[in-house]
Amino acid sequence: MKLQEKMTASVVRLFSQGEQPLAETHLYPEDTGLFGPESVSWKVMGDVSSFAGGIRALLLQALHPEVAAGVADHSAYEADPLGRLNRTSLFVTTVNYGAMPEVFSAVKRVRQAHQPVSGTSQRGIAYSAGQPRLGAWVHNTLTDSFLDSYQHFCRPLESREADQFVCEQSKIGELLGITDLPQTATDLRSWIIEHPDLEGSAALDQAWKFLRTPPLQPAQLLGYRILRNAAVATLPVSLAELANASPRTGSTFAARRLISSLRWAMKQSPAWKAALDRCGATYDEGKFRSFDDN
Repeated sequence: MKLQEKMTASVVRLFSQGEQPLAETHLYPEDTGLFGPESVSWKVMGDVSSFAGGIRALLLQALHPEVAAGVADHSAYEADPLGRLNRTSLFVTTVNYGAMPEVFSAVKRVRQAHQPVSGTSQRGIAYSAGQPRLGAWVHNTLTDSFLDSYQHFCRPLESREADQFVCEQSKIGELLGITDLPQTATDLRSWIIEHPDLEGSAALDQAWKFLRTPPLQPAQLLGYRILRNAAVATLPVSLAELANASPRTGSTFAARRLISSLRWAMKQSPAWKAALDRCGATYDEGKFRSFDDN
């Protein structure tokens, strides 16, 4: 097997369980979905830097005690980490690249899954996954993390492009019933850093411990650790300190080398290609991987 095929297969294997995204998106020709071919979201989410962004978001989300408690109390991420990874990836991919019927279906599924998620955190505060305030923390940290990782590991965006990405992603938040949605990249970062509800917790320690060494194959774990170390390095200093974490020397450089190699091996997202095909847009096919290549 060629080196490119080996690298692609190793990473794609992480996302190979469960339902394939956009399997029927071709049934909705000319439906541009939430964003469309000219959006910043399709460019940002279609790049492999999103792998680091997803890890960064998980690290940030655990800093909120009620969000972390909800995951610890109701998620099977320790017993079935790849299953949870694939469900999350399915949702993110669908709402970004799907036709509107697919987007609405994905949002409905998440809302239904959140209904039974409730309890009390370690600090005695009641939580429910349906609370807009908690949803805002999850959504906004995702947006900030995907944007930050693209800026660090793909290319810097102009401020207007970064703001456009934040505005586009807020449409997903609105569909989920979230109201606290900053509209610029600067405001979003300030909202995260200055969030008043963040605090250390046992659930935070549990999540970060798991994310340090998840149960992956040795080759996958090596690549994952590079991405995780880079994700920690890109966190705002005050938030990294909250988790008693500090960046390792050279972690950003190592991640840039790895992500560059993955970009060469995996090309651009097959979901992006499927969405472009659905819209009838023209593009360079050589830059994309197809779902059939998985």
